[in-house]
Amino acid sequence: MDWTELETSTYQDHVIKHVLGATVLGWVVIEDALHVLLDVGLLWTIYINAEMSLMAQGVAIQDLEGDELSSSEVMQLSTDAQRLISEGREATDITRFVAAPVECAITSVDVFAAEGRRRIIILGESAEIRIETSLDQSSFAIEASEERS
Repeated sequence: MDWTELETSTYQDHVIKHVLGATVLGWVVIEDALHVLLDVGLLWTIYINAEMSLMAQGVAIQDLEGDELSSSEVMQLSTDAQRLISEGREATDITRFVAAPVECAITSVDVFAAEGRRRIIILGESAEIRIETSLDQSSFAIEASEERS
């Protein structure tokens, strides 16, 4: 598949500038969005079409309650997020979030497209996280590795 670098919007550029230097602690996929918890207490949301938003973790998680999640599910997310922030990616007993399997302090973020797919590459000093989305299948595939390619 031939990937073409996507020109990011002004807002995407703004979000990306704010996540640089933060460390990925974990993530959760809910509906058509990937929510990435950062060590600075922010929740970085990456949508299936590669649009992005960034909010304070507590506010962002509470905003998920409603059609997508019940109040008990939101409470589980809040508890997981607090554990990840206090214990780091080695946190145990998390139920909804997936702890980041690699130490990834973000140095750059690149966005690519190929047909109905998007690829977001989050580079760290010694690790990378690749996120591939499919607009057709409304799905996410996330791969983390210690080696940067």
